Parts: sequence; C-alpha cells; structure tokens
Amino acid sequence: MKKRISILIALAAMLSLSTAAFAARGFSGGAPPPRHAQFGEPYLFGHLGIFSPNNDTDGLDGFDSGYNVDFGLGSRVNENIAIEANLGAYGADGPGAAKVSVVPLTFGARLIYPQPVVEPYIGLGLGFYRSNLDNPIGISDSDTNFGGYLSLGADAWLNPKIALNFEGKYHIVESTYFGQDVNVGGWTVNLGVRVGF
Repeated sequence: MKKRISILIALAAMLSLSTAAFAARGFSGGAPPPRHAQFGEPYLFGHLGIFSPNNDTDGLDGFDSGYNVDFGLGSRVNENIAIEANLGAYGADGPGAAKVSVVPLTFGARLIYPQPVVEPYIGLGLGFYRSNLDNPIGISDSDTNFGGYLSLGADAWLNPKIALNFEGKYHIVESTYFGQDVNVGGWTVNLGVRVGF
C-alpha cells in the first residue's frame, strides 16, 4: 500500500513540475483568466485509483488495499467554486474469502485556487453509500447509509478543455452487517481526467 501511494505521489510531483515549467514558458502575469476558469461550463470527470480501508476495530480490520473507480458531472459556479455529482465504486478483500464493496452516489462542491495551469482544490460532499459485505463463509449482507467525503487534489490543465487530475478523498460512512456496525470508509487515492464541453 505504502509503495503504491509513494508511486502516485511521485507521479503527481513530476506532473506538477512539468506543468510548472510549461506555465513559466507559456503564461505571463497580467493575462486574462484561462478559459477553464470561466464559470457555467460543464465538465465530465473520471478516476481510477486505490482504496485503503479503515483498519480499526470498528472498521475493516485485516482488509487489504483495494480498488476505486468513479465518474461524474460538474460545473464551475465561478472561478473559485465548482459543484459536482459523482457515482463511484470501491472495495477490498479481507481475511479468507471476505470482501467488501461500496457504491457511493454523492453531491459535493470544490473550493478552487484558480491558476493558469495547476489548480489545487479542497472539496466535500454528501450522499448515499450502498455497501455489501461477504463474510469468510460466503454469507453476504447489504446496507444503504448516508455518508460523506472530504477531498484534496489538483487539476493540471493540458489545454482549456482537458486536465489531468490527482485526488485524495476520505470517505466517512458506517454500515450495519449481521447486526454489527462497521466503518466502511477510508482513503481513496486517484489519478483521473477532467474534460470540459
């Protein structure tokens, strides 16, 4: 898990350095705001990444790191704020044949620091999380709960319509399986793309 996160951080750092060099060559101070900072323009986004479950006593103790995938639709409200709707899926394998899978449907917002090339942001959202747990003896239980997330990331704009994205997101949700409350949240670390249209 630590090795994967280190690789993702290194890739993000290389991307930031390369786009910073591009910014020094291609953008000068006093220029009008970049096209991607215009408000009212919708965009699509998608991510692939890894899921690191909460390994506490109330969480997914003993579960390995797993997968994360999501996609969504958003729009800039102004240069500093974007709203988004997101559908995703994450999951992990546990001891024996145990498995957990979670499908979040969330609505959120991002607070953006507008820049010509690399735009950092923080975000938060709320929504419904449908989850399923298969225990080691093959019996499964499902639950749907209200939850939320906090995110931190950056967009590296390749042109006015397309950006590469690096994002870390912490999901906060608790489900009940077989009469026991289980924290099925945790970190997702993702690479993705944002496309305006």
